[in-house]
Amino acid sequence: MIDLAAIADGLVQTRAGLWETRDDSGEAISYPAGDADLCFDVEESSFWFAHRNDVIAAAVRRFPPRGAIFDVGSGNGFVSQGLAGLGYEVVPIEPSRDGAANAVKRGLTNVVRGTLADARFRPGTLGAVGLFDVIEHIEKDVDFLRAIRPLLMDGAPVYLTVPAGPWLWSLDDEAAGHFRRYALRSLRAALDAAGFEMLYRTCVFSLLTLPVALFRALPSRFGMRTPVGEGSIRQEHGANGGAGRVLARLLTAETRAVARGRSIPFGTSILAVARARGGILTT
Repeated sequence: MIDLAAIADGLVQTRAGLWETRDDSGEAISYPAGDADLCFDVEESSFWFAHRNDVIAAAVRRFPPRGAIFDVGSGNGFVSQGLAGLGYEVVPIEPSRDGAANAVKRGLTNVVRGTLADARFRPGTLGAVGLFDVIEHIEKDVDFLRAIRPLLMDGAPVYLTVPAGPWLWSLDDEAAGHFRRYALRSLRAALDAAGFEMLYRTCVFSLLTLPVALFRALPSRFGMRTPVGEGSIRQEHGANGGAGRVLARLLTAETRAVARGRSIPFGTSILAVARARGGILTT
């Protein structure tokens, strides 16, 4: 078991399973208040969250971590829980109190409530970093990625998911606190500027491309998209019906493609694996 006190100078354990940062920099997080609890209610029954976990797990198997996976911006710990269930050691790091508390409710240990910067991990101590729908919420994404680089063990992978397709930008992105959607080229450029090389990338959620374009992007462009509400979020995540189950079955082909190292050319999200340039990573 990893000893967080031995590798981080800014943490104190406050109760079983939960660590807090000693200092709070007050860094603003571009994420809507209350979304942690809303997501917590839909994650277990959402085809979207389930499929994202599946493709992430396939990528992690193909590019295994060098130690514990530090799930930065872990939200309610849904991805962390999935990876822990596969036998990986995971450290969820989440700045929001609600998200961190929900991760503890899920039975996760070594949950860190705070930012990565405030935790003050020592250089060369992170065996892998997960950034699952995180960097689109950060205005200076390159600076954020650059700050992660010295914390990684030699050859440690960084796993990322981000929203794909700048042309799919919609009112939903604004409501979610996104600064951008990525093209494969722009994600590679950000990683390159931060000192990383991309080892693998693919689009996922290919079946959602047309619906997102027709029902989110185009109506938003013409001022016809209605405000995003709790009901619409539940409906679109398939939390209330069988459409999500049908989509989940259809999307299993993407999980097989990721497991085989194949790339899908289009979709509404990008899954990528990178490492610091000069590192050694075997697959």
